[in-house]
Amino acid sequence: MKTLIKNGIVVTMNQKREVFPDGYVLMEGTQILETGPMEQLRRQPEEAMTVVDARRAIVMPGMVNTHCHMGMIPFRGLGDDCRDRLRVFLLPMEAKAVDAELVECSTRYAVCELLLSGVTTVLDMYYFADRVAGVMDRMGIRGIAAETVMEDATCDAASPQEAMEYGSAVMAAYRNHPRVRGCIAAHGTTTCSPETLKRIHERDASAGLPFTLHVAEMDYEMKELRDRYGCTPVEYLKRLGVLDPLTVAAHSIQLTENDIRLLKENGSSVAHCIGSNTKAAKGVAPVSDMLRQQIAVGLGTDGPASGNTLDLFTQMRFCANFHKNYNRDRSAFPAAEITAMATIGGARALGMERQIGSLEPGKQADLVLVETDSPNMFPVYDPYSALVYSARAENVREVYVAGRCLVRNKQLIDQDFREIREKLREKMDRTAFREMKNMVN
Repeated sequence: MKTLIKNGIVVTMNQKREVFPDGYVLMEGTQILETGPMEQLRRQPEEAMTVVDARRAIVMPGMVNTHCHMGMIPFRGLGDDCRDRLRVFLLPMEAKAVDAELVECSTRYAVCELLLSGVTTVLDMYYFADRVAGVMDRMGIRGIAAETVMEDATCDAASPQEAMEYGSAVMAAYRNHPRVRGCIAAHGTTTCSPETLKRIHERDASAGLPFTLHVAEMDYEMKELRDRYGCTPVEYLKRLGVLDPLTVAAHSIQLTENDIRLLKENGSSVAHCIGSNTKAAKGVAPVSDMLRQQIAVGLGTDGPASGNTLDLFTQMRFCANFHKNYNRDRSAFPAAEITAMATIGGARALGMERQIGSLEPGKQADLVLVETDSPNMFPVYDPYSALVYSARAENVREVYVAGRCLVRNKQLIDQDFREIREKLREKMDRTAFREMKNMVN
């Protein structure tokens, strides 16, 4: 069955960055067949297809969240202004309250939030990756469920070896899935031993999957590696042989010129989490230098505990404002470049640019309609500017993943969000989160 989306402002994000002010997208099954201006649309027997009138909505590729922790919805808002939030709130609550059921309930909620804000692909990095992958499968989103590994015991593994075996099982179970994959994620450069980092990389590489971890994010990380090995985190990864095209370095705030050179030479990518980085006063990553070196940079929200939202519209606006201010240049980071980071840049960072990230024939039909009827969306002189500076998550009207409509008229089609939220609330009330005194029932 074909689906025709017509009368839209089509932002393709293809290599030519073509925009069709009055355009269409034709798809069949899971794939895009055609895009172009309406005057070039060949006559189609409309009775044999589903026809969607975009009504001047911006039709864009589904957005790609390159770094997320979906299991942490219950942590949103805990200790936001606390200087040592990690030790005071996050780690104790993970030990007390996080189990497979909580992660599954939280992930269901998070997927709703992602889809309603136009995110169609997510790399999630947390625990109980089998539950996460199962939710991705059932709810229709595209994603990679990464099992996090640390040297210390975690809520789902007593040792790094146990966590790696857990992750390997998820990788095997979803090896041939059309939308969902599993991988193993090292927590960070200092929370995993050199041997563990090498073993994780080997397993991910054997399946051609991303090797992702937190890199050059924390002051103590920088000091520990400098004192112990006399190098930066990126230099450390290079020494270990785990810096390559599969490497997705999350955050990458405190980079040197040599670090950027190494990322470029080794074909590595970066997940840029501007919202959580600046909220935590960690600094602004040198993304302009990375882009000049043609390093693939995608946008990430980080977890809801760190950035409070899983919405990439917020990240795009933060990206523009902080980087323009940081570079003291209003013309820096034009809106088209930021839109690219949210779409095709994120796809490249995850090694998925041949499947997603742009609206082109043969690619997966992952796309989003952003309505232009709301007060904040008029007028539209430049659709890139409208997406970065004006649009909000609530302007997302329709969302398709692999040709399947998951959001219509701003509502989830196959999911009962109220029921999902209530189940998460009930689960939280059976854990230590109840002691945090949530003021909303």
